[in-house]
Amino acid sequence: MVQRKKKTASLRAKMHVKKGDTVQVISGRDKGKVGKIVQTLPKESKVIVEGVNVKTKHIKPRQEGESGQISNLEFPIHSSNVMLYSEKEKVVSRVCYTLTEDGRKVRKLKKTGEIID
Repeated sequence: MVQRKKKTASLRAKMHVKKGDTVQVISGRDKGKVGKIVQTLPKESKVIVEGVNVKTKHIKPRQEGESGQISNLEFPIHSSNVMLYSEKEKVVSRVCYTLTEDGRKVRKLKKTGEIID
């Protein structure tokens, strides 16, 4: 009998969004919500957006005499479920990559032509 090794998905996926970008959720329970990206998880191709996918977590008391807590945490969503959002035009857009006059590669919103970072 031949045993096969399982391949792990440890490759980092190239994502169209970065930490600090303003995005709008385009599918799922929180569709239409706008927020900033707090954290990216490139190995899983997921992002954490502030105010989106908030779940209630019950935390047990750690020490004697300490009381438990109920906290609201933001959980990750897949990066394909968010699109970059232009705060000037109040519209979502896909991203494209262009070169500036000085030869730098920058991200640009396709709809508005607005340059990001």
